[in-house]
Amino acid sequence: MTVTLAATAASSTAALLNRARHRIEVAPDELAEARKRRTAIGTALTAEFPGSRFYINGSVAHGDALTPLTDVDVGVVVTDPGYGPGLRGPEDLKQRAAAAIRTRLKDEYGDLAVEVKGRKRSILVRFRDPVTPGQPDFTADVIVAVDNPSGRGLYIPRFQTWDRSDPEAHTTMVLAAIETSAVSYAKIVRLLKHWNRRHGKPLCSWHIKALALGCLTNPSGLMTGLRTWFAYAATELKRGDTPDPAGVAPHPILTARPRTEVVRILADVVETLQRIVDLEAQGYLVLAHDELARLFNDDEMLPRPDQDTVRAQEADRIRA
Repeated sequence: MTVTLAATAASSTAALLNRARHRIEVAPDELAEARKRRTAIGTALTAEFPGSRFYINGSVAHGDALTPLTDVDVGVVVTDPGYGPGLRGPEDLKQRAAAAIRTRLKDEYGDLAVEVKGRKRSILVRFRDPVTPGQPDFTADVIVAVDNPSGRGLYIPRFQTWDRSDPEAHTTMVLAAIETSAVSYAKIVRLLKHWNRRHGKPLCSWHIKALALGCLTNPSGLMTGLRTWFAYAATELKRGDTPDPAGVAPHPILTARPRTEVVRILADVVETLQRIVDLEAQGYLVLAHDELARLFNDDEMLPRPDQDTVRAQEADRIRA
C-alpha cells in the first residue's frame, strides 16, 4: 500500500523528462538575438565576396540549442576558382572576411573582437556582449569555404591548407531527421547534449547528432529515444570511430576521450536507463525519479526528489 501511495504522488519519467527538456530550451529572446547577429555576419560576408552564398550550421540552425546560448556557427562559400587544394590557401580569404566583419558590424557591435591567427578552421568573433544575462560572452565561429569542383561538399580551412567537409549537407540531414521523427530527434538530442555537458563532454555536439542520424529516425518518446541512442552509440563506438554521415570528410569524428572509455560510459548509462524503466514498471516512481535526476546531474534542470521519501520507498522495495 505504501508503494502505491508514493507512486501516485510521483511523476512519471515521461513527465519528468518533458519538464526537464523545457527547462534547458533556449528562450525566444536569446534565439532572436543570436539569429540577428548571425544575419549581420552573413550580410557582411556576402557583401565582401560578391556571388558567394551564406550557410548556417550548428545548434541554432539545427533547432537543438541549449540555454544559456553562447555561440552560433555560420559559413560563406566563396566562388573563386583560384582557391582550393593545389591552388591558394585560405589565409587571405579569412583575413578579408575578418576585416569585413570588423568594419560592417562596428557601428552596432563596436566592442567585438575578430580572431584569425592560430585558429585551425574558423574565424572567431567575440561580441563581448552575451545574449543570455550572466554569461561572459557570445561568439560566432565563421567558416570561409570554397566549392569542391570535382565532387560533393566543400573545401574548408585547415590552418593554411584545406579539408573536405559538407556542413550544408549536415544541416539538411538534421532537418530531415527532425521532420521524419516528428521533432523527436531535436527533443532527444537536446537532452543528450545536456547530459554530455554535465559529464565532461566525452563527445562533441556534432558527434551526438551524427550518431542520432543513425537511430532516431522515427517518432519516439523521450525515454525510448534516450535508450535507443545510448545503446546504438555504445555499439557503434565499440566497432570503431564514427564516419562523416555525409560521406565527404576523409577523417572520422573522434571522441573527446579515449573511445574505449566513452563506450564504458555509454554502456553504464544503458544499464541505468534500464534500471529506471524497471523501477517505474514496478511502481517505484520516486526511485525512478531519483535515478533519472542523478543521471542528468543538474538540480536546476531535473531536481532530485525528497531524499526521505526516496529512502522510505527504497525500504518498501527491499521489504517487497
